[in-house]
Amino acid sequence: MTRRFQGAALVLLILGAGLVVGAAGGAQTKPHDEPFVADYYYKAKWGYADEFIRLFKKNHFPVLKKQMETGRILSVTAVKPRYHATEDGRWDYRVTIVFKNMAAASDQASEEPIIRQLFPDQETFKREEQRRFEILIAHWDTPIVDVALDK
Repeated sequence: MTRRFQGAALVLLILGAGLVVGAAGGAQTKPHDEPFVADYYYKAKWGYADEFIRLFKKNHFPVLKKQMETGRILSVTAVKPRYHATEDGRWDYRVTIVFKNMAAASDQASEEPIIRQLFPDQETFKREEQRRFEILIAHWDTPIVDVALDK
């Protein structure tokens, strides 16, 4: 899956989430300036999870860190399961990104200049990013919202 396709898919998810929230009624609608949170799940081919996270840390995490410096992203965290799951429910890494707001999450135009700045050898960067996605079996993005359990 290419970075542009992923970006387009995330934009569609964001827009869809906005329509659903808007359709739920004014009292439940969150202001557009609240943080927007998305979980990104990665499922690598068996035996390739370490290579995936190595490439993620090398090529993608620096881009995310730069975006934290600019304020587009508020935080980035990653987790992996402690134990194995069944194959149908298995994922290797979940990366949670907290964007400044919904508009920031959909603004991917700021990524390209950062990528060119951080990785002057674009040929190597593109080859390694292609490899990072070649070793995945599945990848999905899930925008999430908090659930107030006390209310």
